[in-house]
Amino acid sequence: MNTLIFRSVAPFLTALMIMFSIFVLLRGHNEPGGGFIGGLIAASAFAIYGIAYGVAAVRRALWFHPMSIAGSGLLLAALSGFVSILAGVPFMTGIWIYPRLFGVEIPLATVMSFDIGVYLVVVGAITSIALALEEKERD
Repeated sequence: MNTLIFRSVAPFLTALMIMFSIFVLLRGHNEPGGGFIGGLIAASAFAIYGIAYGVAAVRRALWFHPMSIAGSGLLLAALSGFVSILAGVPFMTGIWIYPRLFGVEIPLATVMSFDIGVYLVVVGAITSIALALEEKERD
């Protein structure tokens, strides 16, 4: 399966899938999609890149260990819930703020930070599993 055509297309396909996963992540705030589906798409992109170029190339592309990414996502998701406790409402209640950036009002919510945390957990965990399986297969 490691053909010249596949190796030529893999970087473009990976970049396209990562962009699409971010689109799905951000779209899921108000419509179907979200952190879990976006994370699966991103992990699939890294798996394709790993099949084409090997585990070492994916590890270089990620910068951080996949389980560190999953851990930071879990921390972000948990902190998103604790913000509501600090605001005096039940755990995991959505809190919105509306800061202005360059004269444009930007709505930010703890719901979105929770989705980003889930995205990171899924990307980190699934990519870690895929890389471990790919390493075993190549041995």
